[in-house]
Amino acid sequence: MKTVLVTGAAQGIGRATAERFIASGHALVATDISAQALDDLRSLAPERIVVLVQDITADPAPKEAVDLAVARFGRLDVLVNNAGVGRPRPIHETDDDGIDRFLDINVRAQIRFCREALGVMKSGAAIVNIASIFGLRGNAGAGVYSVSKAAMIGLTRQMAADYGPSGIRVNAVAPGLIKTPLTADRIDNDPAFRRQMVETTPFPRVGTPDDIAAAVHFLASEDAGFIAGHTLVVDGGWLVANGQRKA
Repeated sequence: MKTVLVTGAAQGIGRATAERFIASGHALVATDISAQALDDLRSLAPERIVVLVQDITADPAPKEAVDLAVARFGRLDVLVNNAGVGRPRPIHETDDDGIDRFLDINVRAQIRFCREALGVMKSGAAIVNIASIFGLRGNAGAGVYSVSKAAMIGLTRQMAADYGPSGIRVNAVAPGLIKTPLTADRIDNDPAFRRQMVETTPFPRVGTPDDIAAAVHFLASEDAGFIAGHTLVVDGGWLVANGQRKA
């Protein structure tokens, strides 16, 4: 039984991803800052799920999570670096604390989790990083968030080159607009946001966490066994349409 570690697994994309791996028979180590939501997740398959309440930026966090996977299940086959923060502001409106927050959560923590996982992963293992379409192009007001997601795409490429010879594949998923508890209010109630993101998406619906979970699961699976260093865009065509939608 393969073991997957998912950060930020309590809600949204992380929760859907965790459920997808559980449904396919994996053992799961789920980390998040929400104890109650993790307990709810664990109830789905208590014999195959262990949970860990943690702040991923804390110095001990990566070792605690990886050690738990090995102690409970004897191995770690998949790391999904999902936890992150959004809601940026333009660069000129940032302060040092805001810059540090984005880089600590969206980049530094992800690198440290990768580093720790590499110490126990064997040939056939996979790492999937959650990036963003805004890591592939600029967007008004995306600020340090866009910078952090571009860094994750660069990290994905570099790690694929470095660790491919060891049989470890590293890829990324770049979501577009996904309706989660963190984005639902803006999608439903912010007309400017809808004009920018919803009305310019060619596909006639908003993305769901399950859309991203399916992409992550694929990249971690043997079906993607010769895919490495790739960023899979899941955005309903928003990126290629360049902000336009046929009437």
